[in-house]
Amino acid sequence: MVAIDWIWLVFIFAFGCCVGSFLNVVIYRLPRDQSLIKPPSACPTCGRHIRFYDNIPLVSWLVLGRKCRYCKAAISPRYFIIELLTGVVFAGLFVLYFRTDLRAGVPPLLRGGWFVYLLHITLLAAFIAASAIDLKLWVIPVSICWFVTVVGLIASAVGVYIIEPGIIHNYGLLPSASAATASLAAGAAVGLAISMTLLTTGIIKRTYESDREDSPDELQESEKPQYNHRREICKEITFLLPIIICSLAVFAIFKEIAPIRKWWVDLSQQPVIAGLLGGLWGYFVGCGLIWATRILGTLGFGREAMGLGDVHLMGAAGAVIGYGPVIVAFFIAPFFGLTWAGFQLFFKKIRQIPYGPFLSLGVLAVMILHEWIFSRLVAIFYY
Repeated sequence: MVAIDWIWLVFIFAFGCCVGSFLNVVIYRLPRDQSLIKPPSACPTCGRHIRFYDNIPLVSWLVLGRKCRYCKAAISPRYFIIELLTGVVFAGLFVLYFRTDLRAGVPPLLRGGWFVYLLHITLLAAFIAASAIDLKLWVIPVSICWFVTVVGLIASAVGVYIIEPGIIHNYGLLPSASAATASLAAGAAVGLAISMTLLTTGIIKRTYESDREDSPDELQESEKPQYNHRREICKEITFLLPIIICSLAVFAIFKEIAPIRKWWVDLSQQPVIAGLLGGLWGYFVGCGLIWATRILGTLGFGREAMGLGDVHLMGAAGAVIGYGPVIVAFFIAPFFGLTWAGFQLFFKKIRQIPYGPFLSLGVLAVMILHEWIFSRLVAIFYY
């Protein structure tokens, strides 16, 4: 059994390193609007294609002495770090879920546990890429977040065919909505459709738009558009109003009209629908937490607070881990930020970093300490 465990662990670590190699492609190409598939990997300095034997995760970077085989240009240590980090995260989560009791309820790997594990490493891999891009460019590509959101919603719906719905609900393995939260999610979805229609038709204006065709990076500081940040954030409030109103309206109808309530309970508590709406509600809660912080911060300080990339990032997390865990992750993230601030103060560093990596660490902490956190929350609120 010990030998089998080591084989699994080595395989998972190697698989994670290979995924990390692909994440490096994502990190480099996605912000540049380049295809992730074609052309094959090449040296960014000399343009020579990288042979397969020079593209082995971890090994090639060390063997080549951190330099291109052809032009001898330095290869960023980021490539090695991302590959190693992804391998360690994949292997660590495997041990946590299948070789310890820290994450209760996860079925054995070959009896459905693979589904939860695959979903969670997809989330973490995407967040590694998003955090690396955010650290370098102060932007989170929303396409990464949308991909994770779609995966989370689909997994929440179909997971009931792989894992017993009762186990999913009792241990919080996947998002699952009660009839009440399902009504809130359904109403919010209707409101989002209305808001997107109003935005597409131009009735609601997009925020931080400029009439200039130049990219903001190409403009001189004096040429960049000057915004009234409070006015811009009011446009976002207008966008959110239909979502909030429809969500509360559907919830009120559910609570007040008995025939509709009975029909909705029967419909929404079908395992597939409960899972889908649970993921959807997690998405709205994750987005809402960051968006509320962005709105209040901007109105209070008169400058743009947080970014919409952070909004989509936590929305994606909520679609995968559910609304309860994403709320906890939101409140854990500042502790990582304070730790970094303390490091800066102690070592007299002045470099600031964006908030996306802290949010990602908060999500990871909730996934690792899930049982410990929620057992204490239950003790606090129910006793």
